[in-house]
Formats: sequence, structure tokens, C-alpha cells
Amino acid sequence: MPTLRLALSQVNPSVGDLAGNAGLVRRWTRTAADAGAQLVLFPEMVLTGYPVEDLVFRRSFVAASQAALRRVAADLAADGLGGVPVVVGYLDADGPPQVSSDAEPGRGARNAAAVLHGGEVVATYFKHHLPNYGVFDEDRYFVPGDALTVVRVGGVDVALTICEDMWQAGGPFAAARQAGVGLVVTINGSPYELNKDDIRLPLVRRRAAEAGAAVAYVNMVGGQDELVFEGDSLIVGADGTLLARAPQFVEHLLVHDVELPAAEGSGGDTALAGGAAPAGGELAAGMRIVRAAVGDVPPAPGGAAAVGGIIEPVADEAEVWQALVLGLRDYVDKNRFPSVVLGLSGGIDSAVVAALAVDALGPDRVVGVSLPSRHSSEHSRADAEDLAKRTGLDYRVEPIQPMVDTFLANLSLSGVTVENLQARVRGVILMALSNQEGHLVLTTGNKSELAVGYSTLYGDSVGGFNPVKDVWKTLIWRLAKWRNADAARRGETPPIPENSIGKPPSAELSPGQLDSDTLPDYDVLDPILIGYVDGDLGRTGLVESGHDPAVVDRVLRMVDTAEYKRRQSAPGTKISMKAFGRDRRLPITNRWREDG
Repeated sequence: MPTLRLALSQVNPSVGDLAGNAGLVRRWTRTAADAGAQLVLFPEMVLTGYPVEDLVFRRSFVAASQAALRRVAADLAADGLGGVPVVVGYLDADGPPQVSSDAEPGRGARNAAAVLHGGEVVATYFKHHLPNYGVFDEDRYFVPGDALTVVRVGGVDVALTICEDMWQAGGPFAAARQAGVGLVVTINGSPYELNKDDIRLPLVRRRAAEAGAAVAYVNMVGGQDELVFEGDSLIVGADGTLLARAPQFVEHLLVHDVELPAAEGSGGDTALAGGAAPAGGELAAGMRIVRAAVGDVPPAPGGAAAVGGIIEPVADEAEVWQALVLGLRDYVDKNRFPSVVLGLSGGIDSAVVAALAVDALGPDRVVGVSLPSRHSSEHSRADAEDLAKRTGLDYRVEPIQPMVDTFLANLSLSGVTVENLQARVRGVILMALSNQEGHLVLTTGNKSELAVGYSTLYGDSVGGFNPVKDVWKTLIWRLAKWRNADAARRGETPPIPENSIGKPPSAELSPGQLDSDTLPDYDVLDPILIGYVDGDLGRTGLVESGHDPAVVDRVLRMVDTAEYKRRQSAPGTKISMKAFGRDRRLPITNRWREDG
């Protein structure tokens, strides 16, 4: 049986940076070739970044992607790497966009993969299954492919697939079995969700069984707006054995030798040039099979076999923390912000956001501002200062009471309006610092607060990015405890003051105020919210799950009436199955209520 040395390039592209992403392909291919790779794999749409959203509709962008693909093929050959077959994801089109007046049935934009070899595009594949749920709108953008491309590489028949093709039974993987392939390559832009890595391996094993072939799964890494991609690339044998697995949340080249069955027959030698799949071909599982060959590839390296190793998954809190750090870092860096600023209240939410920001950017790029009013307790001020000392961030104090008093001297305000005024003065100060010094303002409201509308519009909700937007309050506490324990384990100073973790949460906008004055305890609130928001349970389902009916009614009313606030909230890293935003799309004007 032949052996192929696979190199899975788990890289971090940027949307729209075609030249930079092509440079990634060239650099990582060089590293893979130096390691003796005979087949190099890159993630879904690596040349354009992913997802490109409505850039798909710009014909100039599609043309630039197609040109970049041809150029990187030629550049690889010029680099002396033309002999190594490279699988690259990109944006293609074989017709006008589907939204245009000249759209053609069965033609349009394509989520595509190409095999580059000898300076040419020798084979292409168009994604067959297009996801249209959660954050995905691929039915809006792409036309599905109806052909499975099988490429002969080093005496092995290799089928090409893309991301969602693996998440659906039938289609390409069933066709791959009938086509008799030895390896299925799947290139991915699969966003992170907590515990998704626990689902991924069993899924790849099922697809390997369906195809009767080994599967090489390469996923991108990095942040893109509210999405973060964790990598976790892996290789599974035809029998389901996990052969190699890459780490999460870091760029990584996974190089591994895989013994594969030799291809039968001549295998065909049709080169698919120019990005268009030819007509005809044998049929399997409702798909056309299009075969191609790449010609000579580098010989199998001598010496010891390449072993990629198996990285074991980390604990949930460590996984989430890494996701939030990477999502924040890439949002700041890819959008070219020099630094961030946030309000430090001394409470748990701002403490966790500050610690995340320091981990993501370093203390020199984080400004923390204490914004005390007459209601701010001494312990809260002390806790904010303590966090600043622990993390080394740039710490400032800007009292808000003189500004609040000026408003009150000119306006007749009382009650909650005065509370909201304090929050809005704080927001004005943070935005002024942003304008003056160029910082990105981080807001610190957790998912529980966003769910029930426990925030002030244009006040504590002000900001350009919210690292904990998708983190329930109870998970905030778990993350804080984990981060401190992790620091202690490594002999470092825990970043988050114990007082911030242990004290009852409070907005401190009025004397003696606590969150529990307005909200159920978070241990009661979060399970209801998780059921309603993440699980789409109605009132009946929540009550049947054991929740108090009166509390359920109260919570659901708060969630439903806060939709207009959430629609105006800052973006933030998605870590759950249903983050606020594109995952959960409800009308603002909506008279339906679960309690009738």
C-alpha cells in the first residue's frame, strides 16, 4: 500500500486580504515541502478568508479571487514548489450572482477548492452541501456543486470535499465510497462552539465509515468579526482510528504519514483547468464523478515515518478562555486598532474582560478606567486598582460625579433616570478617550444581562466590541476562577482579585443596589435563559423542566422586551450554539408572548 505524507496547514487568513492570504499559502507550503509533504491542504476559502458574506455579490471580488488562485499556482512553481500538490479553498463563479437580473439556473458563485500543481490549477471542486442555519447563509450566496472531484496523487485516489459536505450524510461521502477512493480530504471553515470538538471526532469517524476511506480534516484558526475558528485539524483512518490531531486556537502544521490503498486502473488524467468542472463523468450517489491526476509528486521521504501526534482536548474553561482571547486579539489586530479601553468597576465582568484583554494584547495595549460616582463603594475602587496592579495595564481614574451633578443642576431627573445618566456619562468618557487616543472601547455586559436587557443603552452598553457577549454570568465566574487557578499553577500572579469574584454583583448606581434587587439569582436565571435562548424552549417546556412558572413568566417578559437593545449591541465572540446576532433572529416589533 502506498504511503502519503499529508500536511494539514491550520492557518489564520484575513477576509479580503488576497495577497496576504496567498503569502500564507506560499510560506506554509514551503514549510510543508521542507517536511517532505506529498499533499498539502489549506482551509476553506483560505485565499479570500471566510466568511466573505456579501462580497460574494461583487464581481470584482470574485474575479480577484480567481486571479489570485492562478497567481498563487504560478508563484508556487516559481518558488520551486510546483511538484507538491496543494489543495486551496477560494471563491469561484461560473455565472452571474444569483441576486442579479442576468442570473442563470444552476450557475453562479461557488465555494470552491482547487488542486494546484506544476504552476497550474489542475482540478477544482464545488461545495455540494450548503449550510443555511445559525450563522450560515450559504444558500443566499452559492450554487451547490453536483460533481465529486477525485484526484490521483501518488498512486492514491483522493476525493475533495468542503466543510458542510462532512456534516451531512449522503452526497459526496457516499459518492466517494462508490468511486473507490482511498482518502477524502475535507477543507473547513468551521466556527468554534463550546464542546464542538467532542462532536467533531465522532462525526469524522462516521464519514470515514460512510466513504470507506481515511479522512483528512483541516480547519482554519483565528477570529473573524463574531466568529472564531479553533483549528482542531485531524486525520482519521478508514476504520475510525484517530491518527493525528492538531492543537486548538493556534496556527499549526500537522504532518503525518498515512498508509492508503492503491488506486485501481488508469485513474484518468483529465486536468480541470480554469476552474470549471467538465461535463459528463460516471455517476455515484446522485453525483457525477470527475477524475483527474496531478502527475509526478515528490517521492515518499526516507527515514522515520512522520507522526503528527495527538493533542488532547483541554477543559471547557480553558477552551472558552482561549477562544475569547483569540477572538478579541484578531478583532483588534485585523481591524488595526492600536489598543483598547474599558471601564473598570471592580466587579467580576470588567475584571474578566480586562484579564482577557491583557492576555490577548499585552498590558501596554490595555487602558482600564475607574469611573467612580458617589455610589461607588470603596471596595470596588480598591478592587479595580488591585486588578490594574496584578495585570500591569494602564490604569486611570476619572470621577464622574461632577459631570453628573452638572446634568442634575440643569434637568429635573429622578429614579432610574439618574441611574442611567451615570452609566451614560461613563460611556461618554470612554468614547472621548477612544476618539482622542485611538483606543477601541470594550464593553463588558455578559450574555445574561443582554438577554434580560439589564443594561443602559448608550451607557454601559457603549463600545465597539464585547469579548463576553456570548458568556453567561455563571460561566463568567467559572472563567475567573479557572484563570486565577491557571496562573497560580504556573507560578504567576492571579489577575482577578478574589473580592471581585466573591462579592454580590451590583451596578452601584444607587445606594445598596444589588443585581438581585431586579433579577433572580443567576443560578436560577441562567438555566431559564439557556433553555429559552439557546434551546428555543417555550414557557411550557421550561415549566416542565422544573422552573417556577412565575419566575419563567417574569424572565421571558424581560427577554422579549429587550430585543431592541440587543439589536444595537456591540459584536462579540461567539462561543455557544446560539449567540445573539445572526444565530438568533427575532423581530423587534413582536406581540407574541409565551405566557399568552
